[in-house]
Amino acid sequence: MRVVVTGTPGTGKTTATERLDTDLDVVHLNDVIREEGLYTERDEERDSLVADIDALVETYADADDVLVESHLAHHLDDADRVVVLRCAPETLAERLRERDESEAKARENAESEALDVILGEAVGKHGRERVYEVDTTDRTPDEVAAEIAAVIDGEREPSAGEVDFTEYLL
Repeated sequence: MRVVVTGTPGTGKTTATERLDTDLDVVHLNDVIREEGLYTERDEERDSLVADIDALVETYADADDVLVESHLAHHLDDADRVVVLRCAPETLAERLRERDESEAKARENAESEALDVILGEAVGKHGRERVYEVDTTDRTPDEVAAEIAAVIDGEREPSAGEVDFTEYLL
């Protein structure tokens, strides 16, 4: 089985997957990008690495019994289940500020969340039948981990399009 957990930065992907009790090998893709040099450049303005998506796809082409976590994980091929963590944009921006991210980065990510950017990409790549949304806004990391476990165990139906934060844009 191949599961990806994705979502806008600040939605709780790393925290929840660290609490997840699963037999799948959990891979924190952002760590792999840094450690294996799977990036093409450094974006100085955003203080981030620009991932080499083709290299990531190739690296995980044959991976099985794996859960890959990252805001980029939905770009990988052949995922059986795609969990998209969502968070109210105001809460998301606050989480990012608490991590000492810039105001510009917090705002950019909040807007991306309101526009369903990652959800749209995930559905476009994997189809609605493989995508599961989890709203993390008012849930603890353990509750989010339980939701991810339910997806892995086949106890939840696909749910792409159930979360709506577009009012943030008004």
